Amino acid sequence: MKKILLVVALFMGLGSSAAIASVLATSNVLTSPQVPQTPQTEEFVKIDSTEIPALVMNALAKDYVGATIKEAFVGQKDGMKIYKIVLTKEAEEITVLLNEKGEEVKLLN
Repeated sequence: MKKILLVVALFMGLGSSAAIASVLATSNVLTSPQVPQTPQTEEFVKIDSTEIPALVMNALAKDYVGATIKEAFVGQKDGMKIYKIVLTKEAEEITVLLNEKGEEVKLLN
């Protein structure tokens, strides 16, 4: 009978130790300082429209006839410059992403 009580007490002690350790481990994760995560989408810096390369301007003139540049931004993706151009045409706003060669690109979120 003493052995059964000893085994039960041992299991209860081990079980509560594991539960406490689990709670402590979880609380450490929640209270540890958070490292800022970089967004999936690259950040863009606003630029003047005069800084847009000729190849990008030619692509815009060809594909978006009659549109005007409202804003221009530049960012980096895989070592290549990406230009985010916000155009307006007939009160409609269009956002276009182009690489340095004037080719349209899509950023994955």
